[in-house]
Amino acid sequence: MDLEVRHLQLVAAVADTGSLTRAGDRLHLTQSALSHQLRGIESRLGAALFLRVGKRLVLTPAGERLLMSAKDVLERLAQAEDDIRRMGKENAGVLRLTTECYTCYHWLPPLLMRYRRKFPRVEVRIDVEATRAPIEGLLAGRLDLAIVTAPVSDRRLVSKKLFEDEVVLIAARDHRFAQQTHVRLSELRDETFYIYPPREESRVLQEVLLANGISPARVEEVQLTEAITELVKAGLGVAALARWAVQPLVDAGAIVARPLTARGVHREWRAAMPKDLARADYVVEFLDLLEKHAPGGRSGRAPRLVNARTAG
Repeated sequence: MDLEVRHLQLVAAVADTGSLTRAGDRLHLTQSALSHQLRGIESRLGAALFLRVGKRLVLTPAGERLLMSAKDVLERLAQAEDDIRRMGKENAGVLRLTTECYTCYHWLPPLLMRYRRKFPRVEVRIDVEATRAPIEGLLAGRLDLAIVTAPVSDRRLVSKKLFEDEVVLIAARDHRFAQQTHVRLSELRDETFYIYPPREESRVLQEVLLANGISPARVEEVQLTEAITELVKAGLGVAALARWAVQPLVDAGAIVARPLTARGVHREWRAAMPKDLARADYVVEFLDLLEKHAPGGRSGRAPRLVNARTAG
């Protein structure tokens, strides 16, 4: 694009004053500087924008067309600047977020209601499509905050620990695991194991089972948590999910949940964000709410998932 904002400001000022000298006073530039810029614009566009009539510069048809667009663009930019300044003063704006796990979207709505009461002018936008690649979304500028368990190593981002949760093995009520206090990894060799797709990103499969030389008899990829729990309830296989995600079904007696290994498997959840946002009031408040009210916060004292390789 050949035109810049300063060029639009120049055309608007000259059209309004009819003089390079008076336009220069308004824009705090010399007449020679403005004359040089105007010649440059006309050269880039291949058309004259002004004609001299007596002592006054008047617009050509090409100049009139450019002025019409210039006024619209400059007005929109001025409005945007005012809106942004007001957002900063009134704690208003947009918070774009995603999580690394689809089940998190089950407990986010009540938390967002609490948040909205304190920051009614902050619009929270949940980007479900970014769930599979939250860090990439942050680095591309499409997200402001990501709730993740994966390590955050990029120096352009900062992260804050939120809570730890437990990943449990769920099975049907009449499954042999229902009679056990915990499930040994080796016992999964004979099982159909349900995971979220893609399997390459399943941390339980990759970092707990395969890392310990355990390959389930069959691995099935299922997109929805509800579908996984229904398959498990029907006795067609087992799965490893967050305890807080399946606890209502466990309490209702629909399925059973057992720790994976005697020590259990745990994950550390973190909030990742660009450095510039880490101190914003509306972001700090959102992180505080996550720490206090996220369901996983009730269970975090044991080793994290990435340390579970030595567990039996």
